[in-house]
Amino acid sequence: MIAVLHADHRPRLGPVEDMAEVRYATADTLGDAVDGADAVLIWDFFSGALQTVWPRAKKLRWVHAASAGVDTLLFDSLVDSDVLVTNSRGVFDRPIAEFVLGSILAFAKGSAKSIALQAAGTWEHRQTEQIGGARALVVGTGSIGRETARLLTAVGMQVEGVGRTARTDDSDFGRVHASTELASLVRDVDYLVLLAPLTDQTRGLVDKAVLAAMPATARLINVGRGELVVTDHVVDALRAGVIAGAALDVFETEPLPPDHPLWSMEQVLITPHMSGDAVGWRDRLADLFIDNAFRYFDGKPLINVVDKKRGYVPG
Repeated sequence: MIAVLHADHRPRLGPVEDMAEVRYATADTLGDAVDGADAVLIWDFFSGALQTVWPRAKKLRWVHAASAGVDTLLFDSLVDSDVLVTNSRGVFDRPIAEFVLGSILAFAKGSAKSIALQAAGTWEHRQTEQIGGARALVVGTGSIGRETARLLTAVGMQVEGVGRTARTDDSDFGRVHASTELASLVRDVDYLVLLAPLTDQTRGLVDKAVLAAMPATARLINVGRGELVVTDHVVDALRAGVIAGAALDVFETEPLPPDHPLWSMEQVLITPHMSGDAVGWRDRLADLFIDNAFRYFDGKPLINVVDKKRGYVPG
């Protein structure tokens, strides 16, 4: 039996419903649905309801998250248990990579300024930047980071990675640096792209010291998790001209409060946590879960098994 935690939108799981009992539940009713369930699909991936009803999940063997990040899902009792956790790694790779490239192009070609001038009916000739040869440092060397590196390399950018450990001759990044060295790596960066999972090691990774080390012409792009940056330090850096701009798709508090100073900054691009949500994304998430469900009931190895101690899928 499978329990599905959803909010307003319910996934289409027809093939799964043909082979197992499926109980759909919201946060308020998950307790009853998870009682006796073998598996739980966390479709509402920002919900913490599973932790609340955990004492009733006595037969649970598998939890699947309809997201790449699992930081909002993992809690101590789940981490310490024998329950397998899988995620939706791979579904968002290309959409997020394209979103990063789009953000870079928006900055380089002055898109926000062009839109403002058009709205004002103003003809103002300007020069723009080229991205060929620009240096991008991608923090996060998982599947999304790798797809991003391949796309940025394809348009002529110089790309290196930042991960848990340093290494050379990486197939996608060439060189990967250790995240502990980030402040010394950003001194000549044009775009600092954050795609790392949220862990104890990456929380607050981009702080005042890292921002101060970046060139005044550099831009920050965060499509990972809001907590990867110290938001107040980013605001201060933008106000002081320490960095030239920021494209932010994720925030510590979502939705971003309407009175937050980031809204009024001309050099900031704000989007509502949508970088991976290309047309058809829900269907792709459901298809991945359906494939894993068939594997589960056939006794085959599941794909995208999360290392619960690390908080992501290794490799």
